Amino acid sequence: MPVLGNFVIALAEATHLILNAYMWIVIIRAIISWVSPDPFNPIVNILYRVTEPVLRYVRRFLPPIGGIDFSPIIVLVAILFLDRFLVTSLLELGMTLKG
Repeated sequence: MPVLGNFVIALAEATHLILNAYMWIVIIRAIISWVSPDPFNPIVNILYRVTEPVLRYVRRFLPPIGGIDFSPIIVLVAILFLDRFLVTSLLELGMTLKG
């Protein structure tokens, strides 16, 4: 089943790219939040709209401690875990199916 194996490998690589891109978006969002950006800037709006649902979900379980928001760090750790676990598992599955 080399075709299915190639599909799973491509899926793993696409997942890796998406997770990597989202990781950088979260990092940029965290850095921008340090400088009090203009809320009407379109780039800032996009960054907030893309990251806020995930960060808000994490903040429900881990509120800011001492005025410091640790939610970006938790999200980055989760992204790295998914990248290492899910992508690696998909790659191994694809290689197994490929033969």
